[in-house]
Amino acid sequence: MRFDGKGVVVTGAARGIGRATAERFLSEGAKVVIADVDADRLDATARELGSADNLLAVLTDVSRKDQIEQLVARAVAWFGRLDVMVNNAGICPIVPFLDVTEETYDRVLAINLKGAFFGTQAAGRQMIAQGQGGVIINMSSINSGLANPTVAPYAISKGGMNQVTGTGAVAFAPHGIRVVGVGPGTIMSEMVAGDFVNSAGHKAIMMRTPMGRYGEPEEIASVVAFLASDDASFITGETIYPDGGRRVLNYVMPSKED
Repeated sequence: MRFDGKGVVVTGAARGIGRATAERFLSEGAKVVIADVDADRLDATARELGSADNLLAVLTDVSRKDQIEQLVARAVAWFGRLDVMVNNAGICPIVPFLDVTEETYDRVLAINLKGAFFGTQAAGRQMIAQGQGGVIINMSSINSGLANPTVAPYAISKGGMNQVTGTGAVAFAPHGIRVVGVGPGTIMSEMVAGDFVNSAGHKAIMMRTPMGRYGEPEEIASVVAFLASDDASFITGETIYPDGGRRVLNYVMPSKED
């Protein structure tokens, strides 16, 4: 029960990695606020994961700074404090580089990058006011440093997110607040299982993943929980990549399907 008595906020928590992360914190004693823009899925997830005693669902559009600030305020009003903020909400349209429209570009960066920045800012401001430290975790991606032209706005947003993590870490370190990132590889979440796998190709992904499989949302949640815990007390400004070895690979793996 590492998070007994802790207040946690997870954005993009109606499904996938966000849901698994919320469930992990609940299992370790935290009081969790889950946020998402999908009202129906958010309500369903809230009913399935917790009760009024340990979980609060807040409809939130993270592309809106005012809604992020309201989310933090709701969490503090409900539980009395904020100890961990997980900026997980994100989208990943599959669009060839030359077909990316201004609307698509702006929407991806507003949700993924602007949302992470102002989520970090709002959480940091609250944690500073509390005076007892805290942890902010930004959900990045291996695509923050890899070049995939079919997800260019997504990759750009995640590269920028790593800078949010680094600059936030330096800004908040004097206050005992750690800011860290998690950059998953190909995880079998709903966002990845459909369009992304179909566009990239299962065989191509496996040839670039030394462990030879997709990750699971629960595996990313375990990394988030570690980084939020006192076991990671000297880690800040870093992004950890649970990716099955993909980033360090400088060639492709033999395909089992050949």
